[in-house]
Amino acid sequence: MSLVVLTGVSKHFATKIAWPKAAKSPLHVRAWHAVSRRTATVRAVSEVDLEIAAGETLGLVGESGCGKSTLGRTLLRLAEPSAGTIVYDDVDITRLSPAALRPMRRKMQMIFQDPYASLNPRMSIGSAIAEPLVIHDLAKTMTDREARVSELLAKVGLPNDAARRYPHELSGGQRQRVGIARALAVGPRFVVCDEPISALDVSIQAQIVNLLQDLQQKDALTYLFISHDLKIVQHVCTRVAVMYLGRIVELADAKVLYREPKHPYTQALLSAVPRIDPSTRRERIILQGDVPSPIDPPAGCAFHPRCPVKDKPKACFEDVPKLRVLGNRSRVACHVAE
Repeated sequence: MSLVVLTGVSKHFATKIAWPKAAKSPLHVRAWHAVSRRTATVRAVSEVDLEIAAGETLGLVGESGCGKSTLGRTLLRLAEPSAGTIVYDDVDITRLSPAALRPMRRKMQMIFQDPYASLNPRMSIGSAIAEPLVIHDLAKTMTDREARVSELLAKVGLPNDAARRYPHELSGGQRQRVGIARALAVGPRFVVCDEPISALDVSIQAQIVNLLQDLQQKDALTYLFISHDLKIVQHVCTRVAVMYLGRIVELADAKVLYREPKHPYTQALLSAVPRIDPSTRRERIILQGDVPSPIDPPAGCAFHPRCPVKDKPKACFEDVPKLRVLGNRSRVACHVAE
């Protein structure tokens, strides 16, 4: 059963067109005034269809700037979608008013990438964790709040006296545990983990990953796990969605995708993953050129300017590929995936 269903979700931003600073002549000045009032559209996320089943961990991977975090924030209505629908537990939350959305906030939470930036440096750890309880009126008295904070600290492996400390007094791993405790304070069912370990030392990453997995089993949580670390995603996730320039280009079970990637972009990503066993190593695929601008994406398949496939058909340059099911049960948006 699907807990979260996205249909045609897009998120576009308006941005002013930049103009060179060297505008010395009157003609340049007049041109700058004309252009400065114009805006361009950044297509951060485009027409994403996605289903997340209750209890699973869906991985979302791709290069920096491809729209992963924007999709996660849009899914939770932290950013308003430009198009499409978002359904959570059979409730369409796409156009809910702030008052109607507030009860849904308890069911959907987010763990942010930078644990230090997500915490108020002037608030103690206990106050930061208790804040969602106050907002949602889940603890009537100070005693109730302190008891709940103590319970959450124990759940994420922090001592009780951490409640009296401040963010700058904790290590990066401890701060991320605080972020996890705060996300779990209101008892959500669905959590977006936005690169929760990328800001941590390698020695701490495994601890946080194990903690997230333990909490998922104990509290029956569903995760959207956003990451650029393909090895971690392989270890944590049941299914994986690969994103390129705001679109999902491949979606498959983790084992199937890592064993038999179909999209050329997925193949290039996985070819860069270090492997200990020489028999499982892939030939390194070096993509040429830079990622196109989301302000002016290429016509047809957005990946075609960097695609290593030779003799590409005309459709690659003219038609945007749609996700379709291939023989290995992968869903791939590619004209030449066969």
